[in-house]
Amino acid sequence: MMRWRYLKQTLFFTIVRAAALVIALSIFVFIAYIVFKGYRVISWDFLTLPPTDSMTKGGIMPAILGTFYLTAGAIAIALPLGVTAAVYLSEYAGQGGLLRIIRIGINCLAGVPSIVFGLFGLGLFVVFLKFGSCILSGSLTLGFLILPTIIGASEESLKAVPQTFREASLGLGVSKWQTISRIVLPAALPGILTGSILGVGRAAGETAPIMFTAAAFFTVKLPSSIFDEVMALPYHVYVLATAGTHIEKTRPIQFGTILVLIALVLGIDLIAIIIRSRIRKQKRW
Repeated sequence: MMRWRYLKQTLFFTIVRAAALVIALSIFVFIAYIVFKGYRVISWDFLTLPPTDSMTKGGIMPAILGTFYLTAGAIAIALPLGVTAAVYLSEYAGQGGLLRIIRIGINCLAGVPSIVFGLFGLGLFVVFLKFGSCILSGSLTLGFLILPTIIGASEESLKAVPQTFREASLGLGVSKWQTISRIVLPAALPGILTGSILGVGRAAGETAPIMFTAAAFFTVKLPSSIFDEVMALPYHVYVLATAGTHIEKTRPIQFGTILVLIALVLGIDLIAIIIRSRIRKQKRW
């Protein structure tokens, strides 16, 4: 009997290790392919100049800045709303049917295709509120897109804080809000940052939502306000690959743009991971 259990355990861990190895190799092959195809066009001019000659030459600097503006705007909108909603659901909302419905709705929103959010942003922000196609409309749309992810991660992180922290604080006469703001939230901050990292990665790489709400086909002028259109890296790749005048000629630029987008997302994620690790060391319990 023990031998059979040992064989099952060995088989299970072998399958898990094989699956992890396949995933790691797939990611390595994908990134290596992008690097091999795109590294030739990476240069200082490519990173600092606007596109020229029907986007067959020049650089992608407006698209880099546009992606940064949209991603920063989305996080600035989604993070406060997501953490506030998570605090309410975790600390204030009573258990019941309504709370279960709300959680089901949040989970469903997390699985809604991004094109639906794009049409939502087009109808609400661009047409109804008359913001037009601009950074503000795109940031709001991306913010709503990543909001369910941040709510879910933040709520789970708040639940992971030991209940004894709350009981000890309340037992000393501290109010509930002070307990949450000074004890619970700081302890849950690493998990909240994890949700933010996932949100940054998704917001920076989405094409469909910004296609209708913020992205410009081509512009040399840099945005001067949140009501200006911008170029963005994912939409720039889409344009070069589908609607460009010289698709094959711009193929290296496409791969170079993808490489820059991956590097930008990984760089932002790396910074957030470092911050999260330092907070975890400081807040260890």
